[in-house]
Amino acid sequence: MNDFIDPSYEASDAAINKKRELPLIWLLPICALLVSGWLVYKTMSEKGPEITITFSSADGLEIDKTKIKYLDVEIGKVSDIAINKDLKTISVTAQMHKESSEYLTDNTQFWVVKPQIGLSGVSGLGTLMSGSYIAIKPEKGKNERHFTGLDIPPVLETNAQGKKFILETTNIGSMGPGTPINFHGIAVGEVLDYELAKNADNIKLTVFVNAPYDQFIRTNTRFWIDSGIDLSAGADGFKLRTGPLAALLGGGIAFRTSADDKATDIVPENTPFQLFDGYDQSTQVIYHRTVKVVMYFGDSVRGLTIGAPVLLRGIPVGKVTDFNLEIDAQTADIEIPVVVEVEPDRIVVVNKQADTTVKENIEHLIAKGLRAQLQTGSLLTGQLFVALDLFPQSKVVKHNNTTGYQEFPTTPNSMNQIVNSAQAIMDKISKLPLETMTAEINKTLASLQGTSKAATKTLDTATGTLSSADKTMQSADKAMSSAQKVLTTLEPGSTTQYELNQLLQELTQTASSVRQLTDYLEEHPDSLIRGKKEK
Repeated sequence: MNDFIDPSYEASDAAINKKRELPLIWLLPICALLVSGWLVYKTMSEKGPEITITFSSADGLEIDKTKIKYLDVEIGKVSDIAINKDLKTISVTAQMHKESSEYLTDNTQFWVVKPQIGLSGVSGLGTLMSGSYIAIKPEKGKNERHFTGLDIPPVLETNAQGKKFILETTNIGSMGPGTPINFHGIAVGEVLDYELAKNADNIKLTVFVNAPYDQFIRTNTRFWIDSGIDLSAGADGFKLRTGPLAALLGGGIAFRTSADDKATDIVPENTPFQLFDGYDQSTQVIYHRTVKVVMYFGDSVRGLTIGAPVLLRGIPVGKVTDFNLEIDAQTADIEIPVVVEVEPDRIVVVNKQADTTVKENIEHLIAKGLRAQLQTGSLLTGQLFVALDLFPQSKVVKHNNTTGYQEFPTTPNSMNQIVNSAQAIMDKISKLPLETMTAEINKTLASLQGTSKAATKTLDTATGTLSSADKTMQSADKAMSSAQKVLTTLEPGSTTQYELNQLLQELTQTASSVRQLTDYLEEHPDSLIRGKKEK
């Protein structure tokens, strides 16, 4: 069989390579590991700081959904929400972006943005669809990672351009953070905050005016409370001033700048200004030189208020600053000292003598008869004011002045004098014996009634007498007719005929007198009681 074996196919020893090689299948996990490492490195290098924010409530906040935004740009996200150990607040953990590290300082503010409706408008409507988010207002300061969130959003959510100013007032009314500030009807700013002054005599409001309107805040700028509607009545009729609708609903502040102010009179930030109660007060000239005097009034001062004007023949020269009540324990006299602040610069003095003080000028006017009296400024409201005028015949009455101010003499009001006179007359009338007089009058009336009845009876008697007289006249006429018939039968010239003629003449005269008496009584029946009137 060996003969059939081909010698060309004889076996030989194989060469073995002892060098090991890495299988290609391991390249895939190595690449994956490298990529993962790179991703981890990139993620860690781009990861921002982790912060915690303390809020009073977690309303509207969700883990991994609630975002942190600045100028509507996402710079972080809520990663955890937990209740603090005090069981009153919650702690929100947020993962911030790397570029937000410079925003996180001890002056940075956080708050939750939610839909809100107020007098200043509607805000946060975008959160109705996207949900609430946490807003941030960065400020310069030291690095910080733990913050306390605001319950109320700050008025200035961004670093707006403008200036802050201080307004001083004694009545804040309905104003507060967010109250608009208007300039010629344009909203140019708002109130940031308010606080009570250290001496507790007024309230200081911090306001912000946006640029470029802050350049109109100058030395003589006047601020006043704009209530939306200002109705006033004067000699030329009623005046109505209206402001923006927001001021009508929630109040507002307005300001104006005098035309005499120049651009160089622009004041720096945080300059204080007085806040007037209304537009009319803001238009009044402010006099810094004042003199206080005290006036003693014995009449009622109901209707007199602090700030009531002091008028010299109708021209304002000051105002009432205080009044009190004093009772003399010995005499029981009641006096009301009224302290008045007079502004001498309102009065232009002509022919002024050299080296005379304000006090000396006041004493000179008092010597000439200048007096003060209370007068009614409005019959509808009953408000009083102090009127100054000359009353040369009025006497000066001194009082026990303990106020330390110069005393200014007063005189009663003319209306009060009329009232006092009327009261004196009523007092005299009340002292009259009215009951005795009434009884006497009743007796007199009873006597008059008796006299009237007697007169009535007399008139009835007179009427009967007249009837009898008429009958007598008729009988006399008949007798005369009969006598005339008898005369015709007698002999002419006889004695009987003569005597009968004389009798007829006397009867005729008597009948004429009776007729005259009857006619007079018919025209004047009262003559039976009073007698005949003399001609």
